[in-house]
Amino acid sequence: SYFIAPDVTGLPTIPESRNLTEYFVAVDVNNMLELYASMLHERRVIITSSKLSTLTACLHGSAALLYPMFWQHIYIPVLPPHLLDYCCAPMPYLIGIHSSLIERVKNKSLEDVVMLNVDTNTLESPFNDLSNLPSDVVSALKNKLKKQSTATGDGVARAFLRAQAALFGSYRDALRYKPVSILFHHYESFVKHRSSLMKHFLETAVNLQLFKQFIDGRLAKLNAGRGFSDAFEEEITSGGFCGG
Repeated sequence: SYFIAPDVTGLPTIPESRNLTEYFVAVDVNNMLELYASMLHERRVIITSSKLSTLTACLHGSAALLYPMFWQHIYIPVLPPHLLDYCCAPMPYLIGIHSSLIERVKNKSLEDVVMLNVDTNTLESPFNDLSNLPSDVVSALKNKLKKQSTATGDGVARAFLRAQAALFGSYRDALRYKPVSILFHHYESFVKHRSSLMKHFLETAVNLQLFKQFIDGRLAKLNAGRGFSDAFEEEITSGGFCGG
């Protein structure tokens, strides 16, 4: 027996990535966008399905679209019945629950939880997270995804990558040197000089664990004297999402 772990260093492609393929087939564009926005706000997220393979695929597929960032909190693709109390955890999580258990979960009177039912393609959320993202980024992402509805390859992943570059690509402009050539990230300048909608989102984003871990990872490479080049950096450059 053997297993193949998802490649987290590049963009998943359809149909080669079963996770992304199943997720894109099962969930419509609007719900994908809503879930993406909720994950960028680090909410408590439950995904449910009656088929375990689809359930795990949708969790892995949705998390992969955060690239080059990674979900930093509780992450359980399939929650066993005896651990349902994890749903009451006060911190952010991304948890998959078989649909046969979902009524037991709802009986716990959970608050502030985003819930995606893959079988019915419905998403319930007490938040308006999507409206907190810059509208131009959201509309561009939606248009790209609708054009990719029958496409294969990395079109879906690249559409989300471009959105990530538009939202976070200006991190480069906030890199600063201290004496003795130590690089650090100047969060105030990262937020300043943006449009009002973008500024509103970035003021929240600088407190996200996924963003902080991303910055720490970039700074660690730079301060160790190692350069880096990946699909995200290429997208920032080609899209003109940073000043320098």
